Amino acid sequence: MGIYYFDGSQQTAAMQSLKPIRVFLSVVEQGSFAGAARSLRMTPASITRIIAQLEQDLGQQLLLRTTRQVSLTGAGALVAARYRPVLEEFDRVTEEVTRTTRPDKGRLSINAPMSFGMRLMPGLVASFRLAYPHISLDVHLTDVLVDILDDGCDLAIRISDPPADKSTIWRKICQVPRQVVAAPALFERMPRPEVPEDLPPERCLSYGHKGAAETWVLTRGGLRRSARAGTDLVSNNGEFLYEMAISGNGIVNLPDFLVRDGLASGALEVVLPDWQVPPLHLMLYYPPYERLPPLVETFTDFFEAYIQDIESFDF
Repeated sequence: MGIYYFDGSQQTAAMQSLKPIRVFLSVVEQGSFAGAARSLRMTPASITRIIAQLEQDLGQQLLLRTTRQVSLTGAGALVAARYRPVLEEFDRVTEEVTRTTRPDKGRLSINAPMSFGMRLMPGLVASFRLAYPHISLDVHLTDVLVDILDDGCDLAIRISDPPADKSTIWRKICQVPRQVVAAPALFERMPRPEVPEDLPPERCLSYGHKGAAETWVLTRGGLRRSARAGTDLVSNNGEFLYEMAISGNGIVNLPDFLVRDGLASGALEVVLPDWQVPPLHLMLYYPPYERLPPLVETFTDFFEAYIQDIESFDF
C-alpha cells in the first residue's frame, strides 16, 4: 500500500474550488446570509458576492431571498443534495492526509490490551499529550486480537508470543517477563507444588477465550516441562485473574507488570521459584504501510522510550 503526500498548493487549490459550495451549504444550514457570515467568519457582502458568482457559474438561481428568510429553489435543492456528501468526503480525506503527513498534529487511533491499558496507558498517554499537545488520541482497550485493517487502527499494542500473521507489520519492543504466582493463603488449603507436575489443573486459572485451557511451559536449566491449566475458570482479562489470585482462589501465570505490586506487598508469592516461564513479547503492529506515517512514527518512538524506563520489561 502506498502512502501519498500532497503539497500545500494542491490542497489549497482544492479548498478554494470548494469554497463557494461550502458557503452555499452554510447559507442553507443557517437559513440566512448573516448566519452563514457569522459561522464562516466572513462579511455578509462576501457571502452575497460568492453566492451570486456560484449562481452565475451554474446558470441557475439557487436561493430565493426575502427580507426575512432564504429558501432553496428546485435547482438549489439538487445542488445541496449532491454537493453535501462531496464536501463531507473531501473534509474526511483532508483530515486523513493531515493525520498521515504531520508528525506533531492530527489524530491517532490506538488499540491496546485491557490490562496493559489500565495499568500503563494512563501515564503513557498523559506524558505523550504533554509532549505533543496537538495530537489527539483514540485509545481502544480490548483483550481480543483486533483486525487492524478492518477496525481502522493506526497501530496496536500487543503482548503475545511471536506473531504468525504475515499481513501486518510487527515491531518487537522488548520482552515481557511472566511469573506463576498465588496467594500464600492458598497453600493453607493445598500442598505447595515442588515441581511442575504438582500443579493441580483445577487450581490453575487459564488465560484464554471461550473456555480453552491454557498450557504453561516452565524451564529450569536444560529441563522443559508443560503444565495444563484447568478450565474451571477461564478469562481473557489479566486484571480479573490477578484479583482472583490475590483473593486466594487459584494459581495464575501473568506478566510481571501485573503481579509486581502483589509480590512486593506479600499478597502474592512466586510458585515454583526455581522454574522460569518463557517471556512474552511486547510489540507494536501496524497496517501494511510502505513506511510508517510520521504521526505513527512519533508515537512509536515515544512509546519505546517510555517503556524503557519501566522495570517490568526486559530490554
